[in-house]
Amino acid sequence: MSAPKRIPTLTHWGAYQLEVGDGRISAAHPSPHDADPSPIGRSIPGAVHHRSRVSQPMARQGWLDRGPENHGGGRGSEPFVPISWDRAMDFVAAELDRIKRQHGNDAIFGGSYGWASAGRFHHSQSQVHRFLNCHGGYVRSVDSYSAAAANVVLPHIVGWSSLNFMRWGASWEVVAEAGELIVMFGGAPLRNAQVEQGGPTRHVLREALTSCRDNGVEFVNVSPLRDDVADFLDAQWLAPRPNSDTALMLGIAHWLIAEDRHDKAFLDNHCVGFDRFRAYVTGESDGEAKTPAWAASICGLEAGVIVDLARRMADKRTYITMALALQRAQHGEQPFWMAVTLAAMLGGIGLPGGGVGFSIGSFNNTGRTATKLAGPKLPQGRNPVDAFIPVARLVDMLENPGTAFDYNGRRQTYPNIRLIYWCGGNPFHHHQDLNRLIAAWQRPETIIVHEPWWTAAAKHADLVLPATTPYERNDIGYSFNDEVMTAMKQVIEPVGAARNDYDIFAGIAHRLGIADAFTEGRSVEQWLRRLYDDVLQSAAAERADLPDFDGFWAAGQVTVPMNGPHIPFSDFRADQQTHPLNTPSGKIEIYSETIAGFGYDDCPPHAAWLEPDEWLGAPKALQYTLHMVSPQPTARLHSQLDCGDYSLENKVAGREPVMIHPDDAGARGIEAGDLVRIFNDRGACLAGAVVSDGVMPGVIALATGAWYDAAGAGQLERHGNPNVLTRDVGTSRLAQGCTAHTALVDVARYDGPVPPLSAHEPPAIE
Repeated sequence: MSAPKRIPTLTHWGAYQLEVGDGRISAAHPSPHDADPSPIGRSIPGAVHHRSRVSQPMARQGWLDRGPENHGGGRGSEPFVPISWDRAMDFVAAELDRIKRQHGNDAIFGGSYGWASAGRFHHSQSQVHRFLNCHGGYVRSVDSYSAAAANVVLPHIVGWSSLNFMRWGASWEVVAEAGELIVMFGGAPLRNAQVEQGGPTRHVLREALTSCRDNGVEFVNVSPLRDDVADFLDAQWLAPRPNSDTALMLGIAHWLIAEDRHDKAFLDNHCVGFDRFRAYVTGESDGEAKTPAWAASICGLEAGVIVDLARRMADKRTYITMALALQRAQHGEQPFWMAVTLAAMLGGIGLPGGGVGFSIGSFNNTGRTATKLAGPKLPQGRNPVDAFIPVARLVDMLENPGTAFDYNGRRQTYPNIRLIYWCGGNPFHHHQDLNRLIAAWQRPETIIVHEPWWTAAAKHADLVLPATTPYERNDIGYSFNDEVMTAMKQVIEPVGAARNDYDIFAGIAHRLGIADAFTEGRSVEQWLRRLYDDVLQSAAAERADLPDFDGFWAAGQVTVPMNGPHIPFSDFRADQQTHPLNTPSGKIEIYSETIAGFGYDDCPPHAAWLEPDEWLGAPKALQYTLHMVSPQPTARLHSQLDCGDYSLENKVAGREPVMIHPDDAGARGIEAGDLVRIFNDRGACLAGAVVSDGVMPGVIALATGAWYDAAGAGQLERHGNPNVLTRDVGTSRLAQGCTAHTALVDVARYDGPVPPLSAHEPPAIE
């Protein structure tokens, strides 16, 4: 038995030293340089060596027996057959070639998501897109489940997407020094800030918020969940009905206008369209004034509370922040547009400690200064296929080939997808209305998935290719708002027959005659050197002295130069002629002529209150009396490591915990620890009850990410996956984002026979 050793690595939830002995990871120790490490790392050892790892390439029995064109629709219910790597890659290459010859590349959908690994080379999304581009292209998805509505609407308003706000938003040190009040719509939950694309070497949100508090900054948490803001901030907690934040902000805007407390000079000089918005707020344009009393009738707060908040925001240098959760709702574009409008009315945009920020608390890096260097990135080539879908319209595409849809002013047509290639990501976590997804998922002729574990995506595939975890390969970890670049050295040998995505694609590319285009003749190590050379070129342009690759790899990390503290839009505020915004007017577009030209009745040309189909003020609330929100989990990143120890320790009655208010629990005879059934017209799932006054009455909170576990479409989901309950309807025709937070449900204590869990078990294997 060899003595254990510790090997540093980087994950999306932090830097760790992995303890390794006899070829196994036995523990994950947080980096000593991280003062607030995430406990998610505790799940790494158990998950890496879990029985749910895919041991070797697999093919679905029905697909093998009947062939792809008559595969029988048994995805998710039929057993799998082990096959060799050679046979598996032969199958994949033959199917890609057949579909391309018979139907063209616009019959191939390249599905992926960006969270598979902190490593920049073994970035699954980049790998599959590069491979498919070498093969003639694919139908792609645009935007993300996390931020689609924000990323589409914000460029029309300020010329930035939410990604720009993540990188160039207000620096925490500036807010702490100059700010007086932070009003947080959706809070800034520490649980969300455990994670960061590319990996955080230090977790900074707790420290940043503490600094703001110590400097006298006051906080308001506008959220149905009290713990969306850390308790040490002593924040005022306002809990409006979910999906009503736009109405609340309109009530504040009306008070600012009525009391002449809005910054007319800033609105006149730096914005366009305020006069049309003012006519809406005052009721001149539609006959209904958006007074605090009007807002109170919608959001459930008292009018006096709204007035008090408006007065505080007008009296103090106010920084408005908005979590991404608010745009994952029907008409999710509106609260983001309204937040910018309200910040403009207060006149704080471009001033230290004022203005508006998005994604604060959604990721660790938001509010940090950005690096000066371009990070390592695998070139993906050019996709010659024009067809695309908004990412959350996956099922619409599968159900309605040839049907037209609207997106951001464009009229597109859903392609007819015959083959899905999914590498990195789990649609049975991200997508809404999973019962609808399961039915639509049977339509393509072939579904290919790369996966380390038997997730629902793998169990519903035809060909499953076992992929390595980040600890079974070499890579480079890097985030654009982190000062450290990390050498992610291989920790253990691949588990079972797993191979890294690059080697898998290289083998398939060889069979298709595109190996030279895909690999460029490089091994993994040669690609890592090539990507690091790109970093060195960026460093040279910044006159930054970095070691060569060998020096970097030997040291294990390198410190990269960072930009200084940042005040967004300060240049624009000081000189808009020299520094105009990237909008048609060069100014903040409170009213957008561009969006007006689209003619969308579900996304008007200025921020407005549009009633959702499902909310606590809807007629349907008489039938389903609780509003479900599905926040990010405390013990995972999305669905990652759900089979790991830390995730399992946070289960209740073996299921995902659901938070319910004591009044709602008492009315239903529910006690803490009870197994409960959550249901609506779309489906039902089991969860473990957590009774707490940390959630407002009338609302339940069931986090995302429990691995889907049901006997089939329409059957009881046994593990607590909220997406059997959520609506698969776009935010609007503008962005077509997901609307997970617009969902009415009811809850009952579950007294029937307790069904066994199989989420973390392999499927039947013949």
